[in-house]
Amino acid sequence: MWFIYIYIHTGVFVFVGHLSLHRHRQKVGKEGQVLHRSKRGWVWNQFFVIEEYTGPDPVLVGRLHSDVDSGDGNIKYILSGEGAGTIFVIDDKTGNIHATKTLDREEQAQYTLTAQAVARDTNKPLEPPSEFIVKVQDINDNPPEFPHGPYYARVPEMSNVGTSVLQVTATDADDPTYGNSARLVYSILEGQPYFSVEPQTGIIRTALPNMDREARQEYDVVIQAKDMGGHMGGLSGTTEVKITLTDVNDNPPKFPQSELPFVGRLKAKDPDLGDNGLVNYRLIDGDGINMFELTTDSETREAVIKLKKMVDFETKRSYTLKVEGSNPHIDPQFLAWGPYKDEATIKISVEDADEPPVFIAPSYTFEVEENAPPGTQVGRVHAKDTDVANNPVRYMIPRYTDVEQFFSINAEDGMITTTKPLDRETQPWHNISVSATEIGGHHQDTKVRVNIKVKDVNDNPPEFATNNEVLMCETVAPGKVIETVTAVDKDEMAYRQHFTFNLAPEVAHNHNFSLKDNREKTASIYVLRKGFSRLTQDVYYLPIEINDNGIPAMSSTNTLTIRVCSCDSKETILSCNVEPYVLPAGLSTGALIAILACIVILLVVLFVALRRQKKEPLIVFEEEDIRENIITYDDEGGGEEDTEAFDIATLQVRVRGRVDIKPELQYPIRPGIGRPAANSVDVDDFIKTRIAEADSDPTAPPYDSIQIYGYEGRGSLAGSLSSLESVTTESDLDYDYLQSWGPRFKKLADLYGTKDCSINDADDGEDS
Repeated sequence: MWFIYIYIHTGVFVFVGHLSLHRHRQKVGKEGQVLHRSKRGWVWNQFFVIEEYTGPDPVLVGRLHSDVDSGDGNIKYILSGEGAGTIFVIDDKTGNIHATKTLDREEQAQYTLTAQAVARDTNKPLEPPSEFIVKVQDINDNPPEFPHGPYYARVPEMSNVGTSVLQVTATDADDPTYGNSARLVYSILEGQPYFSVEPQTGIIRTALPNMDREARQEYDVVIQAKDMGGHMGGLSGTTEVKITLTDVNDNPPKFPQSELPFVGRLKAKDPDLGDNGLVNYRLIDGDGINMFELTTDSETREAVIKLKKMVDFETKRSYTLKVEGSNPHIDPQFLAWGPYKDEATIKISVEDADEPPVFIAPSYTFEVEENAPPGTQVGRVHAKDTDVANNPVRYMIPRYTDVEQFFSINAEDGMITTTKPLDRETQPWHNISVSATEIGGHHQDTKVRVNIKVKDVNDNPPEFATNNEVLMCETVAPGKVIETVTAVDKDEMAYRQHFTFNLAPEVAHNHNFSLKDNREKTASIYVLRKGFSRLTQDVYYLPIEINDNGIPAMSSTNTLTIRVCSCDSKETILSCNVEPYVLPAGLSTGALIAILACIVILLVVLFVALRRQKKEPLIVFEEEDIRENIITYDDEGGGEEDTEAFDIATLQVRVRGRVDIKPELQYPIRPGIGRPAANSVDVDDFIKTRIAEADSDPTAPPYDSIQIYGYEGRGSLAGSLSSLESVTTESDLDYDYLQSWGPRFKKLADLYGTKDCSINDADDGEDS
């Protein structure tokens, strides 16, 4: 049998009872009948623990005890369920249950646990498991809160006392079923004496009569909610409520004074807002009621007085108007506060102002013929001064309206004339402005629009509408129309005006084509014969004369190009190009492509062969490229007499060599062939100067360029440079020193290193 002891945290415990439901006791009745009586069963399913307990020791929740426990320690108590082992612990010997942590009812209000008694040595259950609940008992640890604050409310001005404004609601997280922790009471902290709040409902109401929006529009109210029924020790929370008074029409419009000078605009003051503050204006009396009109500015809500008719200073110099301003929207609740209107008298004085001149017409339209000579009159504009002074007026054309200056105006009388001929086809209308300025006044000006139409003159001949070629088949049949030509004219076509078409006189009797005038700005071209051949003549030019019947009549000759084309049996054009005679008539497109391909291949082969021949050096030794370009003059002779063998003009041309370009051989002019002799220039000095220039030239190629001028003869300090002469005369010169000059002179060393080789080379040179 289970026994449960519930302890209060004060230390006092209460015996609860037992939990056995199934044990029975036997009792013998008077008649010897055995009676079975069930022992009373108690349901102990709830412990209580106060939340937020902060004592120094764990809170004793209660004690579990089994009647089989004899106190010898053989019984072991086990606790399981929510929070067992973490929040709630049990002494397995005594059965005491403690709470090890501070509990918060707002987080979890109860815990379900299961107790069990087992034998300590065998863990065999001695009692059936028993389930019970630990409830967290609430304390007042949460203040009221306004979840929807701050609040904003509106109430009409002049509302009666007690008018409902807004209801505020606070919440409390404490247990509303236990004590007064969640019992709230509302009160007003700020906002008296204008508003009040009901303690139980939180409804805010007006507390003063006749609250005027025009005096004060907004109020800040602070509402407090306190738990514990508002008693001492309760927690509280506050919220702010901004209350705005809305407008009602409780004020009539009022003009600032009963008599006003005319300023063009006036306004009656109404402190109400929106539709309540709207004011309608109207003229109700006065001698100027027919001269003026009154409107309302939609933005500023002002009355605007405008002229309906022109006033004349010399006729009447003052007017009076009576204006009424009234509210269109009246609240019947405040009708007795009326009337909701006011009146004012306006005095209007007419002043004699200096105004700009006024043109008699709002705009002018004139006509002038094109090509009219300069100085042709177009028309006259007229403006006058409307002031009493009636000053004279001066006219001018602003240049920005007539940039090309086609027109001029007489400054005194306003006559407009042309300054150059006009072309209707270029610009049919001219739109200019004329400015009139009062002389002697405040130089105020006014402008008027002048539209000038350029009248057409027949000064353009007709011409073809298009200049397309006409394509005609070789097999065209005689009498067939191959083209219909159309004419246009830049001039305006007058009533019954038309074009006439004729062949030009030089082709009027041709045997190929004829022309028929259709009298509808078109003409048809006919073929007269057959048997056209584009190999014989592929293009025909047919001049056509076009005339108009304008005044004066204009004409022009236009040439129609007719191209002969090859066509199939259905007269579909195949080709309009002239084909050579060598091509057979039945040659197909594939054959033409094959022939063209062969021609291209032959051209490529020929080009490659020429490139190879061009790249071969003049002298080849062991297939190596010699990076020199030698230009020689093969002339040897007798000293200074040799100068006659040179053309100084040729020497004065600077020669640069490139290894990839085969040099052209130049042959000196021999004496006695009719060329003039060399001049008296010292050729030796000239050659040295040329060599020095070539050596110092920064634009020379990056390889060697040897320039040789074969000047030999008497008086030469260097003597003869000819290797051919040296060999033929069996010279003893030794060129073995060239071997030590480096790789750049290896070719020369190979050529002249041995005498035998030099002789052989010389022989080869002579043979060449």
